[in-house]
Amino acid sequence: MEVSDISHKIIADLLTARSGQQLTEGRRWRVGSALSGIFRERGISNVDQLVCLLAEPKGDELAQQVVEALLNNETYFFRDRVMFELLDRNALRKLAEKRADTKKLSIWSAGCSTGQEALSLAMIFAEQPQRWADWDIEIHGTDISTRAISAAKQARYTQFEIQRGLGVSQMITHFEETPQGWKASPKLQKMVRFKVRNILDPVEDLQRYDLVLCRNVLLYFDAPTRERAFERLAQSMAHDGYLMLGAGETTVGRTGNFEPVKGMQGLYGRAFPNSVTSRTANRPSRSTEKFQPAADVLGAV
Repeated sequence: MEVSDISHKIIADLLTARSGQQLTEGRRWRVGSALSGIFRERGISNVDQLVCLLAEPKGDELAQQVVEALLNNETYFFRDRVMFELLDRNALRKLAEKRADTKKLSIWSAGCSTGQEALSLAMIFAEQPQRWADWDIEIHGTDISTRAISAAKQARYTQFEIQRGLGVSQMITHFEETPQGWKASPKLQKMVRFKVRNILDPVEDLQRYDLVLCRNVLLYFDAPTRERAFERLAQSMAHDGYLMLGAGETTVGRTGNFEPVKGMQGLYGRAFPNSVTSRTANRPSRSTEKFQPAADVLGAV
């Protein structure tokens, strides 16, 4: 579907204002297909008509629908499984040592979409009952999409969704097949809480996370917005916590808030002013290019 320059700019500005994401020319082709459901619901045939409806007094609800439709909620269980294996072998093992006195871990899945990432984390703990006996594990999943969070709270997945990333043993152990789909077990659901939240919003509570996963969320932020997101992530983390980004993302040359953790591939820690590493490894880059997405990423999650 062809989209006029004016309509494209209006839609792009709306997406940026509400989510921080950039609707670049490279993603212009997605507009028509992403909004097709809204077209059918509203009985319209093109983006120009949609833009006219957005200008009406009661256009705010429609605007939110448009933004959520343009967000790419691509996700699946144990996405980039090697990253979860690294978490288990490195970050979680180290955090277990650091938090041995309190036996409490708080984890944030930022941009959690429909919940598969957060539930994948819960499965790691559930499958090692002796290692995590008597631990208080809290996993918080947040996303800007109300529709995605509603689905995450239901914790019910189709046959197609449940088979993406899970073997038969994990399906049977952690999910129950129902007429409405595969439902996550009460044990998994007890560990995970979901709510609508934009990572760019100011940090309002005193929650300090030991581990934050923010994967394929920052891909289509421009440099200033991405730096603001890094600031929010840093403010929400424990001083000795860990951050994991997507396979094609990095903090190096992008922010002074984080630095790579030595010996832990793919993990980043808080950077502090007196850190030699933070002054060198995170020195601002002259490049203005955005993150290069992983091979299976079609858009920002």
